[in-house]
Amino acid sequence: MHKLWVRITFSFLVLMFFAMLGSGLFLANTMKNTYMDLKESQLKQTAHLVLQSLELNGLEREGLQEKVKELSAPVTSRVTVIDLKGQVLADSEDDPALMENHADRPEVKRVIKEGKESGISTRFSHTLGYSMMYAAIPVKIDGEVKGAVRVALSLENIENAIRQIRLTMTIVLLAALLLTTLIGIRIAKGIAKPVEEMMYVSEKLKDKDYSARVRLQPKGELGQLANAINVLASSLKSQMEKIQENEQQLSGVLRNMMSGVLLVDKNGKILLANRALGSMLDSDPAAFTGRQHVEVVKNAGLSRMIDRCLNEQTEIRDEIQFYYPNERILDAHLAPYVGENGELMGIVAVLHDITDIRRLEKMRSEFIANVSHELKTPITSVKGFTETLLDGAMEDKEALTHFLGIIHKESDRLHRLINDILHLSKIEQHSIPLDIEPLNVAEVVDRVADTVRKEVAKKELELILPENREIWMEGQKDRIQQIILNLVSNAIAYTPAGGEVAVTLAEREDSVAITVKDTGIGIAKKDLPRLFERFYRVDKGRSRNSGGTGLGLAIVKHLVESHHGKIEVESEEGIGTAFTVILPKKQ
Repeated sequence: MHKLWVRITFSFLVLMFFAMLGSGLFLANTMKNTYMDLKESQLKQTAHLVLQSLELNGLEREGLQEKVKELSAPVTSRVTVIDLKGQVLADSEDDPALMENHADRPEVKRVIKEGKESGISTRFSHTLGYSMMYAAIPVKIDGEVKGAVRVALSLENIENAIRQIRLTMTIVLLAALLLTTLIGIRIAKGIAKPVEEMMYVSEKLKDKDYSARVRLQPKGELGQLANAINVLASSLKSQMEKIQENEQQLSGVLRNMMSGVLLVDKNGKILLANRALGSMLDSDPAAFTGRQHVEVVKNAGLSRMIDRCLNEQTEIRDEIQFYYPNERILDAHLAPYVGENGELMGIVAVLHDITDIRRLEKMRSEFIANVSHELKTPITSVKGFTETLLDGAMEDKEALTHFLGIIHKESDRLHRLINDILHLSKIEQHSIPLDIEPLNVAEVVDRVADTVRKEVAKKELELILPENREIWMEGQKDRIQQIILNLVSNAIAYTPAGGEVAVTLAEREDSVAITVKDTGIGIAKKDLPRLFERFYRVDKGRSRNSGGTGLGLAIVKHLVESHHGKIEVESEEGIGTAFTVILPKKQ
């Protein structure tokens, strides 16, 4: 497409060309008509002068030829005398006898046949090579038309003059067009340049480049338009920045929300899904857009809720159980959203993962039941044996000693249980501050060995201690000792007589690994995930008989985590169990 200034210049030139061409043609034609009218008048005057002389002398052939030549000399025109039949009687230039009949000549015909007072005719002479003008008037003698006098004048000079005028006008026209072109280009560029720049800026704004501005500031209406475009660009830039900021804020909120957000249109197609929802469904949320919700959510309950919300256009809230890709419990809250005209646009679904909440509620319920059960057993024993003593058994020394021993044992067990519960509660609430100090882990293991040595000997077990004697780390000595003691005590409790309990230490680049391994009864794989839950026992009867409270491993886990470490377990039924605690050297 041609540039604007080219189109303006071309239009201007076409207009000027036709205007000047029309003016030139009109002027040339006017001048030609003026000349022709003037010559026509001159011919008529000459014809009348000749006529006056002829009317005085008549049309007698004798001496007429010489008379005609004599009359034509002063007027520089050709004079011809013609009778009523068109025969040439005399001619100032040719021999009349040799000339053809002139009755059919237009100017003669008008005078003789039509009876007009004069006849004028102009025609090109092929013999002479230029045009001639003829004027004829009737010759009347005694009031009767006897013939006609025709005067002829060459138009060669007039035609040459007109051609010269046309040539001059053509040159002037071309010069004017050239000058007009130069001026038109300058004017057109002056108009087109700011317009083209405004068009360029408009294209930039359309392409979302809101920094574009019209640099040229022409005067008049174009200047006002340029200023309006700049104001519009500034306004668009400000609005788009605000929109982008709002979009970024909304995107940031949706992206970092812990709850899953799903936006579905009225046809059931997904418009938006955030990262949390993708995590819940174990899929990339970017792949959800444009797909039907039934293809994505893969949960009949949630799909039914979405369809119901779209159909009924009411808020719905319910809990949904997910089994794929992971078992989850979601609290789903669905609400319709409508446009300004009240028409349904779609629905918004917000999904909260309440799996942990429900698990904690279940654990709390189980904890209360377990605590009640654990407390009930020793309290029932104490109460039962106390009642037995009060009923008369105190008189029997042997029975009294036996029953008091049982009461003491159950009271001690009750005391340990309550202490463990309180201790675990304090650890979970971080109400016991860590007193960090450098410590030699091998020394802590030795102290634990001294504590359990009697139990080891009683069960005829072999306690194998680490060979490494200098392994240092940072931590609270009492808590590290309790971790190792609980693990070793568990190993002793579940290892039959003649077995082994081994404690090994491994120093790594930035951590220390403490492993307690036994050759005991082992743990089934199905029990491993719940091993660190409070009051969870693999063999409930045996565990309770060993004097355990069921809180030892739960305490170990929390103590390890308070030192920013982790605990791992490997076990095989009938072969043994190995607990490995990995603690960082620096806290």
